[in-house]
Amino acid sequence: MHLEGAEPFFLPGGRHGVLLIHGFTGLPAELRLMGEYLNERGFTVLAIRLAGHGTTVEDLSRMEHEDWMDSVRDGYAILSGACDRVSVIGHSMGAVFALLLSMEAEIAHVVSLGAPIMIAPEQGIEHLPTREACIDRYVPKARRKLTNVPPGANNTYRRMPLVSIHEMMDVIAVLCAQIADVDAPLLIVHGARDHTADPRSADYLYENVRSSRREKFILPDAGHLLPLDTGVRERVFARTAAFLSENAQEQDL
Repeated sequence: MHLEGAEPFFLPGGRHGVLLIHGFTGLPAELRLMGEYLNERGFTVLAIRLAGHGTTVEDLSRMEHEDWMDSVRDGYAILSGACDRVSVIGHSMGAVFALLLSMEAEIAHVVSLGAPIMIAPEQGIEHLPTREACIDRYVPKARRKLTNVPPGANNTYRRMPLVSIHEMMDVIAVLCAQIADVDAPLLIVHGARDHTADPRSADYLYENVRSSRREKFILPDAGHLLPLDTGVRERVFARTAAFLSENAQEQDL
């Protein structure tokens, strides 16, 4: 059983592929509008579903972060077989996996959308119980009620397994331990009003990666849902497409 919006999607286009990675408890549908925007501009797009997402919270609770990374690797393998070059875009926790993938695969560009290198203080992450105490424990999650979004984009889990939050924090720690090895061209996008991923995360990435080509794009009026929020997503899509195209032109010279 899958929730509506959980289906991966593939949009064939040119020889430059873009891998889209959704965030923690998210769905591929959250990135549908971005995928269509890029596909209309000539990119081949594949949006994956991370293991344990879009089914049941019990499935999610059984996943380790390496299972999520394997989902990313599988998507890259598919897309790299169809395209000459592959770029990767991740939203929220998906951005963490995008950066990790860039260290083990040939990635043309990375776009990080609201990477949660630091969790916003409002989330109270310091009150998370120990991993052992989190087993079989869930916390409620507010229903998402966005309008003017693709079908299924609001279908996030209504509960969140606490043990899975530990897995998310663990993979963030893995990235931070290797952050100086990130050297792919990088666009860092973040909302200044993000109450999930602390906006200081953008500064951390910019200051610690090794990428000689790196750009930081901060939206003063934006929150965390950069690929979905009307009035924000249009600027995110345009800046992302420009970044991918500029770098592609340089590589073709």
